Amino acid sequence: MFRWDRNRGLDPRTDFEEIYRNLSMYDFPWDFTQALSFALFRTYAVPSVGGLLSESRGFDDTQKRYDDTALLLECPLARGFDSAEGKTALRRINQMHRSYDISNDDMLYVLATFVVVPKRWIDDYGWRRLTYDEVTASVHYYRKLGRHMNIKDIPETYDEFADLLDSYEAEHFAYDPGGRRVADLTLNLLATFYPRPVRPAVRLFSRALMDKPLLEAFEYDEPSAAVRAASRGAMRARAAVVRVLPPRLRAKDFQHSRRMKSYPPEAVVVAELGTFPAGCPVPHSA
Repeated sequence: MFRWDRNRGLDPRTDFEEIYRNLSMYDFPWDFTQALSFALFRTYAVPSVGGLLSESRGFDDTQKRYDDTALLLECPLARGFDSAEGKTALRRINQMHRSYDISNDDMLYVLATFVVVPKRWIDDYGWRRLTYDEVTASVHYYRKLGRHMNIKDIPETYDEFADLLDSYEAEHFAYDPGGRRVADLTLNLLATFYPRPVRPAVRLFSRALMDKPLLEAFEYDEPSAAVRAASRGAMRARAAVVRVLPPRLRAKDFQHSRRMKSYPPEAVVVAELGTFPAGCPVPHSA
């Protein structure tokens, strides 16, 4: 079986959970992990998002925040929206979000990053491009997630999601000390997944994959053209190697990955993930 046959014959309007699960846990597990990390990273450049994340102190233990976020998002994907664990994860996500004053526009933007950023990442660095049906399935998957989160006015197509993301970033990307703090903490965490001697290079490599508006929003120095070319060349070389590997036969999930460090893999209790604020802990002006 060729890897690109895995989703053949599935209907993106009704089988979107299975299609998206195949993409993120079989065909592109590493790419989706990286892309979704960068998707969340982009949200920090919106001051109302990055500032709130910093003020809430949820990133003080960055590893736990990273693990909780990934585990909660993976639960409905791996086990199904209608499973007991999937429902518990969605309930936890909603309980946390309801504790803060978050606008529907910001929620829509974050949802759009989950749809658009992985597709663009795989266009640039994946071992193959996503098919039209796979992109459509991704849209349906996140539309369903958004409905479970009571997000209003969710786009219906990929192009609508992409237009929303691009226009929101053009209007809202700006420097904020809280957003920069969260970005630094996240960048430092991502570097810890690699041996200590190469961590400075990992940080530089990560910045080389960021576009200019994102760098400017964090006031990061822009890497040289040579560093950008080397970083993107390395990504495409990796794609060429992955392209000739045999298909993955076992799902690769976050719960059992080496990046998840906050809990023993078999001791994850979904109902205990995340934070439990009593009301909004962030002070607001009158």
